[in-house]
Amino acid sequence: MIEEIENITKSDKELLLKGEKLPIMEEFYSIQGEGFNTGTAAYFIRVGGCDVGCHWCDVKESWNPNLHPLTDVNEVVNNVQKYPAQSIVITGGEPLIYNLDYLTRKLTNNNVEVYLETSGAHSLTGNWHWICLSPKKNLPPLDEVYIRADELKVIVYNKNDIQWAEEHAQKVNKDCVLYLQPEWSNREKVMPLIIDYVMNNPKWNISLQTHKYMQIP
Repeated sequence: MIEEIENITKSDKELLLKGEKLPIMEEFYSIQGEGFNTGTAAYFIRVGGCDVGCHWCDVKESWNPNLHPLTDVNEVVNNVQKYPAQSIVITGGEPLIYNLDYLTRKLTNNNVEVYLETSGAHSLTGNWHWICLSPKKNLPPLDEVYIRADELKVIVYNKNDIQWAEEHAQKVNKDCVLYLQPEWSNREKVMPLIIDYVMNNPKWNISLQTHKYMQIP
C-alpha cells in the first residue's frame, strides 16, 4: 500500500516508512460510539489507506491514500493538545499499513491513552493501551494481533457472521472482551438474531454504533 502512494519525494518516503509522516484523512474530537470504550470523549485520528475493502464499509473514501495529505506527525500531535482528550483513537482505513511507533510514542509522552482500531491484517507496530480487533473476511488477522487484542468486535451482516465470529473468538486471549455489532444498513434485520444469540451465549456483548444515533462524527 505504501508503494501505491504517488508523487512522493524520496525524503517524504523515508519519513513515511519511519512513521514520521502519515496520510491523514481527518482528525476530530468526539465521543467513542462503539465497543468497550463507548461514551468516552476521544480524539480520533483517521489514517488514509486500506487494502481490506469491506463491501459495507462506511468510510470507503479512506481507502485510497493518495486522496489524503501526507502530514507531519508532530503537527497531528500538536492538534491533539488543543483538546482536553485523555483518549486518542487511531483508526482508518487500516492504520497498521504504516509504522505507528513514532506517532504512539509522541502521543503517550503527553500522558494520554492511545487506542487502536484495526482489522489485524498487518504486523503490529506502536505502543497501545487498548487494541480493538475487528476482523474482516478479505484479509484475516495475524496471530500476533489475536494474542494482543483487548477487544474483539465482529460486524454482523447476516446470521452466518455469528458463527464466523465464534471462529475468531477461539483465537484471541482469554481476557479479550467479545462484541457482536450489527452492520448499520442491515441492523433492523440482524439485531433480533444478535440479541437472541447473546442471551444464549453471555460471553458475548452487543456493540452499537451509538454515535450514529447521537448524530455525531
